[in-house]
Amino acid sequence: MATASEIATAAARTDVRNRWWLATPALLIVLLAAIGPLVVVVLYSFMVKGDYGDVKYWQFSLDGWFSVIFERDVFDDTLKLADAHLIILWRSVKLSLITTLVTLLLGFPTAYFIATRDRRWRDFWLFLVTLPFWTNLLIRTFAIQEVFRNEGVVNSALLQLGVIKRPLQIMFTDVGIFLGMAYVYLPLMVLPLYASIERFDFRFAEAAADLYASNFNVLRRIIIPMMRPGIIAGSILVFIPSLGAYVTPRLLGGGRNLMLGNLIELQFGQGRNWPLGSALSITLTGGVMLALLVYVRAASKSGSGQHG
Repeated sequence: MATASEIATAAARTDVRNRWWLATPALLIVLLAAIGPLVVVVLYSFMVKGDYGDVKYWQFSLDGWFSVIFERDVFDDTLKLADAHLIILWRSVKLSLITTLVTLLLGFPTAYFIATRDRRWRDFWLFLVTLPFWTNLLIRTFAIQEVFRNEGVVNSALLQLGVIKRPLQIMFTDVGIFLGMAYVYLPLMVLPLYASIERFDFRFAEAAADLYASNFNVLRRIIIPMMRPGIIAGSILVFIPSLGAYVTPRLLGGGRNLMLGNLIELQFGQGRNWPLGSALSITLTGGVMLALLVYVRAASKSGSGQHG
């Protein structure tokens, strides 16, 4: 006759087995829809470039990865750095960091304003922040074009006020791209910051003010450290999609100021170099994973510091 411990062990095993069976459909979806395409892209990055924009299956080569950083001169076949790729990579990282910084500088006071309003009005202000998400990204980008183009709202207003004598060239520049991305991704910064500020106990700030701390010291020594999880989360939510942005740089950059997402699309399209496009895609994925690891480490340190 089975003992009570054996019965409990058998019941626990059955419970674990049932949980795995219940999770099987979700795991299959993740495997097929997420991991599967990634495996295909990794394999393509190690294959030989095809003659018609595909790959030569099961013929492996490192040319795709080699071409990410290096290239050979068309005249004398000498080896040199792939300046175009490195410039686009640097532009992608630079504009993503600038976009993250600008959205942080704009999003922090916005989130602070919303979190300190009366509870009756907070939902209304949050509704206004999330309202752009109701519109397709492509439509929003076209709307930004109407604001920044030579005959757009900004230039027309500045010309009528006499501030400038000729339209400012904002479209098809790095400035136009980062302004567009800042507009698109600003809500992704505001929402995590709002969640952190709403949980903040403002009695800490009042106590610091009673001890004659200046407003700047209260902000630097108390508010910002306690908002660190929200700041990190918002920065990651903005930086990652900015790094792989395609639509906004394509329309506001005019095809001249490419970013990494545009370069990847170019290799799979006009460039007909799938191994290089796959290698660039994996490089972008690696950058995203690195950013996530930084976020996890920073969040864990922040959490341990607060608990300590």
